Amino acid sequence: MTDEREDFIGIQDENGHEMDLAIAAQFDMDEQSYALLKENDEAFLVRVETKGDEQYLVNVTDPTEKESILDAYEIAMEADPEDIEE
Repeated sequence: MTDEREDFIGIQDENGHEMDLAIAAQFDMDEQSYALLKENDEAFLVRVETKGDEQYLVNVTDPTEKESILDAYEIAMEADPEDIEE
């Protein structure tokens, strides 16, 4: 039996709906921090922004930026999955 521990984060959407999302991966690219969050079969790519002591999650909505980040993540996972924080 494998003891896999997933980290979760509680967020509130723009409508006030609270969700607990699993943190599937965290990674840096082009001096930005990103997280891949999952809820059931749905995945969300967010940018992690820091202002002072606070961190904010910003949805990546630009299709070109999103595709570029996910392509790089896929390549990294294929090259050496142990190097990706999960």
